[in-house]
Amino acid sequence: MIVVRHFDSVPRAAEGAVVAIGNFDGVHRGHQALIGEGQRIARQEGAAFGILAFEPQPQEFFKRSLEKFRLTPFRPKAEMLRRLGVDVLYAVPFNATMAAMTADVFIDRVLARGLAVRHVLIGGDFQFGKNRAGNPETMKTGGARHGFGVTIFEPISADGARKISSTDIRNALKEGRPRDAAHLLGHWWTVSGHVHGGDKRGRTIGFPTANVSLKGYLEPALGVYAVRVALDGQNREGVANFGRRPTFNKQDTLLEVHLFDFAGDLYGKQIDVSFIDFIRPERKFDGLESLKQQIAADGEVARRILAATSVEPPGL
Repeated sequence: MIVVRHFDSVPRAAEGAVVAIGNFDGVHRGHQALIGEGQRIARQEGAAFGILAFEPQPQEFFKRSLEKFRLTPFRPKAEMLRRLGVDVLYAVPFNATMAAMTADVFIDRVLARGLAVRHVLIGGDFQFGKNRAGNPETMKTGGARHGFGVTIFEPISADGARKISSTDIRNALKEGRPRDAAHLLGHWWTVSGHVHGGDKRGRTIGFPTANVSLKGYLEPALGVYAVRVALDGQNREGVANFGRRPTFNKQDTLLEVHLFDFAGDLYGKQIDVSFIDFIRPERKFDGLESLKQQIAADGEVARRILAATSVEPPGL
């Protein structure tokens, strides 16, 4: 997959593509359906298929103090799109210049002259350009003016109800409902990060943990989860706590993952942690012994959950 970080002087191999526009945060089932339709059109047109997704996302630019909300930061999202067969990812910077572009200038300068698009796919509620004044009709008019096709994609729905949205997935995670999030995503919600050193307290009580920062990710409900972990090409199971560790009077949030039946060194390794189910909220214990007993109990619950849960996420 080619990654293009500008719209001027685009590599020739990235010109003339069929392009879907959107944030694609989480790359959920609705996004996957849109990608599938775009790839169908691209095959029909004999063209490459690309995704135009601004970096940073527009709401991050306009609301710089916004709490972390991304389901998938740029690198994990790019990897997911690559695995889905996307040929080109246009990670176009969203800055003051882009924010000031009118819808017509965006069509003329970015899509027509910059990317030389052959066809564009957008959702029915797509808004773009300065003050979000552009809409699907604006895009269709611009496409006719410049000679590129436009498809208004009807989003798929969750169980025949409202459309699948990244907002609903975020809410499910923040409320401790990772199974519901997976149902909408079409995959388990997964965070990727490098294991870094901690205070090594878990090792002293018999439950060594891999510490991972959720920097760049939405923060799910604080508490204990049953998890599956991809490590060095292998899938492992475990129990994880995401929280502030109130027993030790900590304030920063941290993901601590205990892998079952594993004794290797994880420091510096990248792991992908999939949240399968929520076990309980985080709580403060009156000492190490009570904490140790609870971790053991949580581990048994996690083992039962994982034994009864398919590797594939719940479907629609």
